[in-house]
Amino acid sequence: MFTSTGSSGLYKAPLSKGLLLVPSALSLLLALLLPHCQRFFVYDLQAVKDDFQIWRLLCGRIICLDLKDTFCSSLLIYNFRIFERRYGSRKFASFLLGSWVLSALVDFILVEAVWYFFGIAAAGNLPSGFLAPVFALFVPFYCSIPRIQVAQILGPLSITNKTLIYILGLQLFTSGSYIWIVAISGLASGICYNSKLFRLHQVLCIPIWMANFFSWTLEPIFSSPEPTAEARIGMGATVDIQRQQRMELLDRQLMLSQFAQVRRQRQQVARLMEMGFSRGDALEALRASNNDLNVATNFLLQH
Repeated sequence: MFTSTGSSGLYKAPLSKGLLLVPSALSLLLALLLPHCQRFFVYDLQAVKDDFQIWRLLCGRIICLDLKDTFCSSLLIYNFRIFERRYGSRKFASFLLGSWVLSALVDFILVEAVWYFFGIAAAGNLPSGFLAPVFALFVPFYCSIPRIQVAQILGPLSITNKTLIYILGLQLFTSGSYIWIVAISGLASGICYNSKLFRLHQVLCIPIWMANFFSWTLEPIFSSPEPTAEARIGMGATVDIQRQQRMELLDRQLMLSQFAQVRRQRQQVARLMEMGFSRGDALEALRASNNDLNVATNFLLQH
């Protein structure tokens, strides 16, 4: 939809499709037809701590009560479906489960820290919904999706295939007063799980028998047919192979562009040093001018 991280549709992404349909439908149902039931899905850590309402850790962290959060998180899940295709549904579900469990612990720590240092009671004001795992997915998105420049604007600023996803994440980040706590806990849990810290990926994972059970029962319901009108790139015999070829092509283009940029910058630095400027000044000028030799030369001559 926004990036070149995958083709259109939800082919080979049944879990992503389920996360799009079920929580969104329940969120609309609660907002339009059953508003009196919303109190059961409020994410209230104060009630968990004082009244021992442990069930709120489950009900309050699945369904969004704010439709804006539902819309933004659904768009992000749709774009992050590429990870389910890359990792497989079981590994993708394990990442979501691990970040979901870890973020609950980080939520408690952050809420207590905010109360201790600033005297702000945020425990009863956290946003509801499946938000922390969505923020956690920004970690593999940042680390493993190639950054491809789409357009150059205002010198060093550029639009890439990832820019709109970050803007959408920022929109979700600023949608509420205390959603930043959920966002930070999601990012922290995503970093811990993605870095395989303390081997959390081996502890917080979906068992094979459970994955097989859901594959047999729910996957036929949420599976999507193979797209037929997709543009064919490469010579792969299946759509999956062609998608992999497309990602490998993007990776190669990224590496070649970075190599060419480094080589060109070395040549420009050597040219400026031949003019009598120091290496440090040359690098600084090239960085400020976005590797434009003429602009960098004028900058050095003026200073």
